[in-house]
Amino acid sequence: MRVDRVWTNAKLLTSVPGAAPILGGSVAALDGRIAWVGSSDDAPRFDAAETIDCQQRWITPALIDAHTHLVHMGNRAREFELRLEGASYEEIARAGGGIVSTMRATRAASVEQMVAAALLRLDQLLAEGLGTIEIKSGYGLELEAELNMLRAARRLGELRPVRVVTTFLGAHALPPEFAGNADGYIDAVCEEMLPAVAAEGLADAVDGFCEGIGFSPAQIERVFVTARGLGLPVKLHAEQLSNLHGAALAARYGALSADHLEHLDSAGVAAMAASGSVAMLLPGAYYFCRETQAPPVALLREAGVPIAVATDCNPGTSPLASLLLAMNMAATCFRLTVAECLAGVTVNAARALGLQDLCGMLEPGKSCDLALWDIEEPAELVYRIGANRLHGRVWRGQ
Repeated sequence: MRVDRVWTNAKLLTSVPGAAPILGGSVAALDGRIAWVGSSDDAPRFDAAETIDCQQRWITPALIDAHTHLVHMGNRAREFELRLEGASYEEIARAGGGIVSTMRATRAASVEQMVAAALLRLDQLLAEGLGTIEIKSGYGLELEAELNMLRAARRLGELRPVRVVTTFLGAHALPPEFAGNADGYIDAVCEEMLPAVAAEGLADAVDGFCEGIGFSPAQIERVFVTARGLGLPVKLHAEQLSNLHGAALAARYGALSADHLEHLDSAGVAAMAASGSVAMLLPGAYYFCRETQAPPVALLREAGVPIAVATDCNPGTSPLASLLLAMNMAATCFRLTVAECLAGVTVNAARALGLQDLCGMLEPGKSCDLALWDIEEPAELVYRIGANRLHGRVWRGQ
C-alpha cells in the first residue's frame, strides 16, 4: 500500500465513538489524509516515503478549540481587579467596560496589528497540539472593523499550519452609537453587515449573544433568519447569565451549537437533543467570573446531547489559551469524565463546527491531524495542571 508516511509502534486514542484504544497501532497518511489506521498486527505492507517509530507514545486526533475570540486588541486586566473587588460582569458592562472597551481598541487597529497580537495566543494553543480553531468577530461592532477581524482570522490560517474556522458575531454587544436602539443595530447587522460578510466569503457561521446585556430572542431570531437566507449555519451564546430560552431558539434553526448553558433548563436540553446541536461548555468563563451555577451536565448526558469543551479565549471573561487547562476545568468544575473531556476537544468539537466528516477522529478519509504525547495514559491530558506533554504535532500529514 503506497502512502506518504507511517507512524507505528503507537498507542491510539481514535475518538471514534465506542472504539477502544489501540495499544499497538499504526497510522498511515496519503495526500494529507489518513489512509489507514488500526492495530499494527493487521496493517498491510506499506510502501512509505517515511516511517516514524513512536516508541509507544500515545496519538490522539489534533485538538480542536471550537469557541474562541482569539482576534482582539487590548486587555481588561483592570476589570479583573474590579471583579475581585466585588463588581459584577453586568455592572462593568453597563458602566462602559466589557465588550465595548475591547471594541474601542479593536476598531483602532489594523488587520496587521490584529494578526500580530492573535499570533501570540495562537502559538500557545498550537504548542498544545491544536489542529483546528474557530475564531469569532464581535469586537468591531461596525462593518469595516468586523470585516477586518474576519480578515485577520483568515490570515492566521495562512501564516500557521492550522485550520481556521471563522464566525461572524456582529450581534455581540450594542455599540455606543446605537445606545438605546438595539433594534436599529440589529437592522445594521442584518441589512448591512451580514450581506457584506457573506459576499466576501469571510464567515463559516453566524453567532449571537442572547442575554439581558446582549440581545433578545426576537432580535437574535432576525439574525438567524438572515443568516439562513445567506446559506450560513448558526450557533448561539445562550443561557450564560440567565435563561432566555436561547438554546431552544437556536435548536429550532438547527444550530451547530449552543454555548455556555449554565442556566439551561430541561426544555432547552430536549430541544437540543432533537436538533442534534452540540452543547459547548466553556469552563474558563465560569471559573474566571466565579460563577456558581454549572451547566446541567447530567441532563445533557441523559438526553444524549454531544458535549464539547473550548477555551472561549477572550480578553474579558476567559483569558485562557490552553485547551489542556480547559479540559481540567471542565472535569473539576463541571464533573465531566476524562472520556467526555477528550471527546469534547476532538470528535464533538468537530461536530460543533460542522467538520465531523473532516477531522476530530483517527479514521480513514479524515485529515491526518495528529497529536503525539509523552504520557502513560490519556487521563494525564485532563489530570495534569500547567503541564504540556506534547511530543509532536501533525497537520494534514505533515
